[in-house]
Amino acid sequence: MARLVLINGKLGPEHYRAICDEIGARLGFILRPEKDFPPRIAELLNLLAALDCEAPSIAPALSDLTDRAFMDVA
Repeated sequence: MARLVLINGKLGPEHYRAICDEIGARLGFILRPEKDFPPRIAELLNLLAALDCEAPSIAPALSDLTDRAFMDVA
């Protein structure tokens, strides 16, 4: 196991990154699916993921919100 080096009582950035990577690896192992989905379900889930990435956001842009707030006050 690597030795942690403290600088002024704090971890260095390389140690923070290593800790995050280790947590991610362990969570990935723990949360992995226990079995594969049937082919049709897997195909539909992949399609849903692809469509979700291409869909426009339904949330208004932050600039739209701030512009309206100034218009209502003025």
